[in-house]
Amino acid sequence: MKKQKYYVVWQGVKPGIYTSWEACKAQVSGFENARYKSFESEEEAQKAFADNPWKHIGLKKRTRPAFLPSSAEIIAESIAVDAACSGNPGRMEYRGVYVADGTEIFHVGPFEDGTNNIGEFLGIVHALALLAQKKSNLPIYSDSVNAIKWVERKKCNTKLKETPRNQIIFDLIARAEKWLNENSYSNPILKWQTEIWGEIPADFGRK
Repeated sequence: MKKQKYYVVWQGVKPGIYTSWEACKAQVSGFENARYKSFESEEEAQKAFADNPWKHIGLKKRTRPAFLPSSAEIIAESIAVDAACSGNPGRMEYRGVYVADGTEIFHVGPFEDGTNNIGEFLGIVHALALLAQKKSNLPIYSDSVNAIKWVERKKCNTKLKETPRNQIIFDLIARAEKWLNENSYSNPILKWQTEIWGEIPADFGRK
């Protein structure tokens, strides 16, 4: 006899707890940034539904929902960074959050005449420096391929022109590049798989 599972839908057509994959799938299939997971008991499902989804989605457990691919395992003990920019260039800010519970760890800006990629770059380096102070090797997630490459190369390869309005941004870039060149780190910098997991937890929600 097939064991009963309970499916929690935090974000879907109609959030709730469902007792079949078919019912769950109807709520999440094609739904942008859907968040859902299966549980072995109704009690577990009830507790999870009332909780922050980031504490449960993708955590490595002995039993994993059959409908989630193996690549869809989020490391909850990590920091996610993201940037927001109104225009290109425009008012730019960035922040980092603890993935396990969504707690905001830092938030910098907004500053005038910045770009999203610069904010992503600064966010990663800010997280690296913060974790280095705490002697922590937690992974860092970013959804920006460019920013991850810039950090690896220790150079913010922006084409943005420096002006009096964005001087503070270029000061931050110089400090970030200096930190990268003078420090080493063991923290993995990982690409957030938006197409599988939805928006990164640090997302500003302004799309």
